[in-house]
Amino acid sequence: MPLRAHSKSIIEKNVRNIAGRPLFAWSLEQAIASQCFDDIYVATDSPKIRKAVLEEFPSVTVLERSAATCMDTASTESAMLEFQQQVPFDVMCLIQATSPLTRADDFRSARHKFLTENLDSLLTAVPSKRFFWSVHGTPVNYDPLHRPRRQDFEGYLMENGAFYLTQRKLLEECGCRLGGRIGIHEMAAESGIEIDDETDWIVVEQLLLKQKRQTVNAVAAEIKALVLDVDGTLTDGGMYYGPGGEALKKFNTRDAHGMKLLRENGIRVGVITTETSPSVEARMRKLGIDEYYPGARDKFAVLLQLATRWSVSLQHIAYIGDDLCDLECMRRVGAAFCPADAVPEIMQQAHHVCGHAGGNDAVREVCDLILKARTAVLAEVSASRLAATGAMKL
Repeated sequence: MPLRAHSKSIIEKNVRNIAGRPLFAWSLEQAIASQCFDDIYVATDSPKIRKAVLEEFPSVTVLERSAATCMDTASTESAMLEFQQQVPFDVMCLIQATSPLTRADDFRSARHKFLTENLDSLLTAVPSKRFFWSVHGTPVNYDPLHRPRRQDFEGYLMENGAFYLTQRKLLEECGCRLGGRIGIHEMAAESGIEIDDETDWIVVEQLLLKQKRQTVNAVAAEIKALVLDVDGTLTDGGMYYGPGGEALKKFNTRDAHGMKLLRENGIRVGVITTETSPSVEARMRKLGIDEYYPGARDKFAVLLQLATRWSVSLQHIAYIGDDLCDLECMRRVGAAFCPADAVPEIMQQAHHVCGHAGGNDAVREVCDLILKARTAVLAEVSASRLAATGAMKL
């Protein structure tokens, strides 16, 4: 993935956050998840990008990119040819950060097509049933005298620039990413937008947020444990002090009932807080929550201990937090949630930002979401079994 420091249309586009993550992280994460590649590289001229990539993905190798390949007039092929001189390979996959809607399955399907059809190169494209005209008023892809109905028009495939596969020999001989036997991997229509300006950014961000919501529902159904913070999550963040120090904190009864429902459905609940508070301890006793860890300076270390003791992977743990001390936990779990009034850094990391504030039904909202997702999956399984039984009887 080539990433240069300066973008002409959007300042620092490649590391700017979109839907809570740096732009480069979306497609790079999917490339890693696809398990299609022996090694994954980022080529950049920016120390800031280098640092951001390695923080997100320590397994990625970051290479120095020359100034000549980062000029506004430089082609992407120049970066590919420079990479070719540094790294031995048989087939290169050029991944574009400006197509963050690329999925792991796209890489897998494209790789399979490339290998089974013995291709020299491959591009990605999306279906289009638009009618195109040249600037001189000449129809490009249809006859106006025999204008087809949209439903009868086969349409064309539009190159979307998400990624390309290229044989090393082809790149050496032609200096081009495409040539020889060319194949096309068709992607979802919404992935047709390459981010080139602020309007593209706004549209793609909404699509990514929609994708995140769908992902959260799928992940929530697999959740086996919920771990959460106290101040600003179970409470509104307020503290009532008397002459002798802290006296009272306000908790929400509906939040408590939500956690009770989770436990009744076999989902573990743990609470980790940096504070040590008699009132919180009393509340935990009242709720019957044994996994309560006050005074935690390293919340993630405690979370890891919990995961080990419960024999639950981090991917099957949900976490609710509202402040910077929760950030590492949020980054590492399968489903990260935050109240509506969490700090911006936490909101960016969350898979789901609650419609309610801390201490005001945010925790209940998450509990209900998890239970609803689980119920939906169980209903599907039950329906499938019933259908299978009916088929056997027939």
